[in-house]
Amino acid sequence: MLQMTPTLLILAAGMGSRYGGIKQMDSFGPSGETIMDYSIFDAIRSGFGKIVFVIRKDFAENFKAIFEAKLKGKVATAYVMQEMDSYTDGYVPAAERSKPWGTAHAVLCAKETIKEPFAVINADDFYGRDAFEKAAKFLNEKVSPDTWCIIGYQLSKTLSENGTVSRGVCQVDQEGNLIGIAERVKIYPEGDAIVYEENDHKTVLPANTSVSMNFWCFPESSFAYIQDLFRQFLQANGDKPKSEFFIPIVGDAFIKDKKGVIQVIQTSAKWFGVTYKEDAPGVKQSIDALVAAGVYPEKLWD
Repeated sequence: MLQMTPTLLILAAGMGSRYGGIKQMDSFGPSGETIMDYSIFDAIRSGFGKIVFVIRKDFAENFKAIFEAKLKGKVATAYVMQEMDSYTDGYVPAAERSKPWGTAHAVLCAKETIKEPFAVINADDFYGRDAFEKAAKFLNEKVSPDTWCIIGYQLSKTLSENGTVSRGVCQVDQEGNLIGIAERVKIYPEGDAIVYEENDHKTVLPANTSVSMNFWCFPESSFAYIQDLFRQFLQANGDKPKSEFFIPIVGDAFIKDKKGVIQVIQTSAKWFGVTYKEDAPGVKQSIDALVAAGVYPEKLWD
């Protein structure tokens, strides 16, 4: 059987409500590179053969012009649109609803475009080369209909100096498989500790706690499962104007339905991103340091 090179699916349809504006298009590298450019560069050199972007119609033309100019001849590209009525089978949402249905819905929008094993990332997160190399290795050697994976980051390497962060805290068994993900919405450093707040109560989390940064690896067969879950989600939650169908919902159901295992593959990479506008200078400094160290060239694309 001919092995298919994996695809990278980049979720770029969202607006950054806390950050303000379309942060996926902002420049952070020395030659005007976006955070996405570094993810794409790392993916290509790790063996990914195609990049698929999930975007919105209202900025599709500008987005395509920017990335086609950079990537033409370097990697195959495709674009899919996430709209509120995508894959809803005619379901009529609440009148107050103003945006699509979340990250797992965004993945589902690529169902007709991706026919091979694939990884999913956020557009506005910097993941690091090690994460892409480990994802590519998993997708080339281990992925199957009953074996998925998530790239796990050390909590201490995913914090912002400018406010609290939300993280999916992974529960991992002795075999390194995911048991569940607990969403913690108010995590921050306090002295030498890392804590999260819930109902006015603080709980300490170990610095090496494994957390999800929404870097998942799936087989092509996962689309049918996601679509089935989305139908169930709409019936149960579609009338709620702000309900969202997130990827961890899919992962949790996959485990609970005993469909297979989700391996947690640990990366040593340091995450950084622009959760807040104040994060931007730090991101630029981090990228400059990686360029100075020779991890990336000063200009990614010719």
